[in-house]
Amino acid sequence: MNEKIVSNCVLTCRKANNVTQQGLADAVNVTRQTIIAIEKGNYTPSVLLALKIANHFKKPLESVFYLKK
Repeated sequence: MNEKIVSNCVLTCRKANNVTQQGLADAVNVTRQTIIAIEKGNYTPSVLLALKIANHFKKPLESVFYLKK
């Protein structure tokens, strides 16, 4: 079976917008450790958190979080 994983470009978006990990964490009401885990691909956020992150960067959800084989 072709298992797909959720990948993201949170790190790229964050750096492009000159936002710190702590700044993003504060904006979406999570810990800095959560942002680190998302950026490293060690944690897949809930739909609500993913939407908050995408909204923070004013991007569609699918451009920040996407399926990868």
